[in-house]
Amino acid sequence: MLTPTVHILLVSAQAAPNLLAALDPALKPDEAVLMVSGKMQARADALENVLTEAGVKTARVPLDDEHDFVRLENALLEVASRREGQHVALNVTGGTKLMALAAQSVAQAAGWPVFYVDVDTDEVIWLGPQAGRQKLSQHLRLRHYLLGYGFRLENGVTRPQPSRRHNELLQTLVTQAGSLEQPLTQLNWLAQQAEEKGRLDIALSPQQQDSRSLEALLRHFQEAGVLAVKGDMLTFADADERAFAKGGWLEHHVYRTVTAVSGGLGIRDKAANLFVVDAAGVKNELDVAFMARNRLFVIECKTARMDKPEAPKANDTLFKLSEVCRRVGGLGTHGMLASYRPLRDAEKRLARVLNIELVCGAELARLDEKLKRWVKS
Repeated sequence: MLTPTVHILLVSAQAAPNLLAALDPALKPDEAVLMVSGKMQARADALENVLTEAGVKTARVPLDDEHDFVRLENALLEVASRREGQHVALNVTGGTKLMALAAQSVAQAAGWPVFYVDVDTDEVIWLGPQAGRQKLSQHLRLRHYLLGYGFRLENGVTRPQPSRRHNELLQTLVTQAGSLEQPLTQLNWLAQQAEEKGRLDIALSPQQQDSRSLEALLRHFQEAGVLAVKGDMLTFADADERAFAKGGWLEHHVYRTVTAVSGGLGIRDKAANLFVVDAAGVKNELDVAFMARNRLFVIECKTARMDKPEAPKANDTLFKLSEVCRRVGGLGTHGMLASYRPLRDAEKRLARVLNIELVCGAELARLDEKLKRWVKS
């Protein structure tokens, strides 16, 4: 019988470093021992869910006081005495600095190998006498990453296939952002009204029938097979095309652009319209999300006006996106707002303070360039 391999994990708010090594085929242990402070119980629950699903046994050691070096050391010495004769390695990436110091002290006395996970370079850095670097062969995918932070996916991962018949329409919409802003507002409203009534058709008002800009826009959508206009009736091809006309087209453009630049940016997993649910049942929607450099990138897509009294305000959208990024993916998560409408200077300043990247109006036609700078920064 082979001696089991064991990883000692110091649980912290950042799940990625502990998951990367534990799920990598070359390093995957038979068992993981989670050293958990009182504040990190929920994080430990999430880690255990992912590890158990991957076939890794787990054990949990509570740390009564993560600020007391002697008690931390004693807890780890107890683990060392029970694991004598087993092949044990310490992942020193997580936890507090004091936890890491106590763990390294015990590891040195017990003869455990110690390693640090560099999520930026996809490497394990071995410390001490066996110092060296080892490339990780496993990269975190969206599902495991989100589970590691305590979120389940309500409807799984959706990876829409770009439709060729939409290509020319999308190109028109992003390259003519300024001139199409007003008729798109009307189309959004029409699609919204049809959806609220549970119908695929809706009547155009006399003013809408007389609008040349709306007529020209509807012709573009009709040529793409999204809708049809006969007399004063506008009919959507189906519920999906109605959602596309209501603003889903921007998510399609963003997802299509992310797909196009994936290879050059090392984007390993991507999805659209993710519904993530936390342990309390709180649901958040991620319009477009992807993994790069073992970090989560989230893009919020907005086509509606954000300056009307009844509409969500740009500031509220920015605050919400910042909070979603913090909650769903931890400190390493990056957020972007892709808006068909330009933002005011005050809103741009707020976005900078919240560390939210912006792509607005005419910039959408150069989204690929923005993505390259954003992911590499």
